[in-house]
Amino acid sequence: MDTLITGSIAYDYLMRFPGRFQQHFIPDELHNMSLSFLVDDMTKHWGGVAANIAFTMAKFGLRPKLMGTVGRDFGDYRRWLERAGVDCSTVIQIDDVFTASFFVNTDDDNNQLAFFYGGAMNLARNYRIADVVSAKPALVVISPNDPVAMLQLCEECRAQSIPFIYDPGQQIARLNGDELRQSLRGASLLVVNIYEARMIYEKSGMNLEELRAIVDIVIITASEKGSTIYRDGEIIEVEAFAPSEIADPTGAGDAYRAGLLLGMSKSFPLELSAQIGALSATFALEVVGTQNHNFTVAEFVGRFRSLADDGGRLDCLL
Repeated sequence: MDTLITGSIAYDYLMRFPGRFQQHFIPDELHNMSLSFLVDDMTKHWGGVAANIAFTMAKFGLRPKLMGTVGRDFGDYRRWLERAGVDCSTVIQIDDVFTASFFVNTDDDNNQLAFFYGGAMNLARNYRIADVVSAKPALVVISPNDPVAMLQLCEECRAQSIPFIYDPGQQIARLNGDELRQSLRGASLLVVNIYEARMIYEKSGMNLEELRAIVDIVIITASEKGSTIYRDGEIIEVEAFAPSEIADPTGAGDAYRAGLLLGMSKSFPLELSAQIGALSATFALEVVGTQNHNFTVAEFVGRFRSLADDGGRLDCLL
């Protein structure tokens, strides 16, 4: 399947706070808040939602096209992704700015406070799918990006009859109700976590049943509680796979989407695709950094079969 992954490409700065954020919030003083968290360590990693998804897809032997805007500091990152198997010919480099950066602090309960500097990503609105590919992709993933770019990409997919997956993620905070309703129209699949789903309900004025009426498939993830697939009149519960340890939760959702896309590219049943996504997320949870999980396809299949029954379908990956 010729898949175009659109969205953010960024550097991640990951920090760990030795405590619980909630102990430092005073409910009656949230309007006058001034907090500083002293962290134990910080590491810098390759990141960005679209790049993370594409990276894990490449781990499975797929070669997704990555579409996003980057800055003049992208050289080493480009080489990293291309060595991993990601097609970066559709990445747009703008030498006047720096690549986007993500700063996230994680506490002992794995709650996170995050801040994102858009950088080159803020210029993504100046580019269309038609600017980077000559033939229509079989599928486009619209993940967190410049909000205007996301709206335009959804509209371009509808106008060109290109199937698209809508994954608004953190940018739900930047989109209003009208923009969310407009973007959801025509999507083949919506994938969000449980908190993001509630934000969509509140902002768009739609409930789950109304979402299901306009989107063919809705998938809502809930961390260790697994994920739920809503398709037609069907509700499918998919369990999560417990990690050996949780080193850092950042990027687990992106890895889930990559596994889901692998299954869809192989025309696997949707439940099996989501299970592959769940195990991909587990691999990401077990390391610090969104592109540091490392496995061969054979190792992945072996671990999957120690936990669930694929009915022999994963043989085609080996």
